[in-house]
Amino acid sequence: MALTATEVEKVKPGQKVRRLADGNGLFLEVKPTGVKWWRYRYRKPATGKDTMLSLGKYPAVSLATARKKRLEAEELLQTGIDPADHKRMEKERRKQMAANTFQAVAEDWKAQYLSKKSPGHQKRTWSIIERCIFPYIGKKHIADVTAPDILAIARIHEKRGTIETAKRVIQTAGQIIRHGMATGACQIDPTPALRNQIQVPEKKHMPAPTDPIAVGDYLRSFDAFHGGVVVSVAIRLLPLLFCRPGELRKMRWVDVDLEAGEWRYTTSKTNTEHLVPLSSQAIELLEDIRPLTGHLPGGWVFIGGRSPLRPMSEAAINAAYRRLGIDTKTELTGHGWRSVARTLLHELLNYPPEVIEHQLAHKVPDALGRAYNRTRFIDQRKEMMQAWADYLDKLKAGAEVVAFPARQ
Repeated sequence: MALTATEVEKVKPGQKVRRLADGNGLFLEVKPTGVKWWRYRYRKPATGKDTMLSLGKYPAVSLATARKKRLEAEELLQTGIDPADHKRMEKERRKQMAANTFQAVAEDWKAQYLSKKSPGHQKRTWSIIERCIFPYIGKKHIADVTAPDILAIARIHEKRGTIETAKRVIQTAGQIIRHGMATGACQIDPTPALRNQIQVPEKKHMPAPTDPIAVGDYLRSFDAFHGGVVVSVAIRLLPLLFCRPGELRKMRWVDVDLEAGEWRYTTSKTNTEHLVPLSSQAIELLEDIRPLTGHLPGGWVFIGGRSPLRPMSEAAINAAYRRLGIDTKTELTGHGWRSVARTLLHELLNYPPEVIEHQLAHKVPDALGRAYNRTRFIDQRKEMMQAWADYLDKLKAGAEVVAFPARQ
């Protein structure tokens, strides 16, 4: 006789396992602990032996649902498929689906690829993935991610005016999908179809003066800065070194050798070792600040305003410029000194472009490899950095602006 919903709800456990039949092989198994399981008894198609299939626990699986599951199992048996084998295969398929979601593949890509990049690049890229991509397709199987899926995400940022983020969404999604292709999680990368779908923003260069007279004016204003000593030294040292501002603010005393006149560090852009020859003017500035920060446990040359255990704020240099009345959107930024040096060193001081590019820590193709690039043209670069510092002193003093004699 078939069970009723009331009987299933009110049946009490006994000292041994109780089985209440519903008919057609379906029964409710009641354990002494009170736990109730739905079971389906059938004969295996391959061997003809009796076996049981679990259909779920009551009350999560109701009587009506248990009967529906029994019918599904019977349909499989009629086609020669063992319901237990089918259940195991479905479980494995769901497991594979979970392992190959876009988010799971992205996590693996992060460990295999992104972890080898600079900390700043890792942070920026993973932030875009977590904020902009995961909420939309993170739980989707990576093989099911389509070009319209990715374009829809990019369009959100395009409408907001954050064009660069929109482009990064497509670029990064493509990198993750191609990693999935390499690991067998998917077979097709849909992102090539999105080429030119997002408008290319007009390229804006960091504002920087190329007029030597203007450069002298800025240098004199730096000497008149009345802010903190740390920032004061930083804004005067940056033009001499023309490194990236983020690299200057993270300068550590352990990387500076004042006796040898060298600063060695790993570049933030290319993640390669780099050497900066220090001019006598740069050494003098570092000697000025060493009594203030050289003994602190953080090891930073330019300490933060709130804690000596942290480096100077990323915004400190441009903020100092604005205090001096310099418009950082149209006149000059900390990063702009790289353009100033690149232009004046070549056009007025006549140094070869390849020597300047090596000092800027740009990627320069070299058959001898990156390690050699670190010290390539080192003698020329030492001479160039001292000549550059002397030239800036002349500009600051308001001397006649004359290019150095042409170099052989």
